[in-house]
Amino acid sequence: MRATRFLRAVPSSIGTQSSGLRSPPPALLPPIPLYRRLLRSHRKHLTPELRVLGDEYIKSEFRAHRDTENPVHIVGFLSEWQRYAQMIEGDSWRGEKMDKTKVDKMSDEQIAQMYELMQAIRERELAENDPEYKPHTPPTE
Repeated sequence: MRATRFLRAVPSSIGTQSSGLRSPPPALLPPIPLYRRLLRSHRKHLTPELRVLGDEYIKSEFRAHRDTENPVHIVGFLSEWQRYAQMIEGDSWRGEKMDKTKVDKMSDEQIAQMYELMQAIRERELAENDPEYKPHTPPTE
């Protein structure tokens, strides 16, 4: 018999926290399991009013992106929704401000949607907390 040397795997610190590198991002959930996770998170962690709003938004967004074929858009879409699910499940979303870099990347349409959402939330809070508040009605001509 011939003598051979075997190379054996040896533990290394390359690519680990101890080497100063970031940990790999968590694996992305496929769309349907992520969709179900989001709806379950809303059921468990949100009030009934917020749940209705959130569920409708999730459904419309997943429908709108159903036929997307660009892998970069798909990865971005799934990773942002997965991050959202983690925030909802950890209750770290309450009172949190949006990251400026995300706002800078938004289209004008997305910024308009965010503004409308902010106005609706403020109006609702005023209606609930201020007994003298009267909803704004546009002038009739």
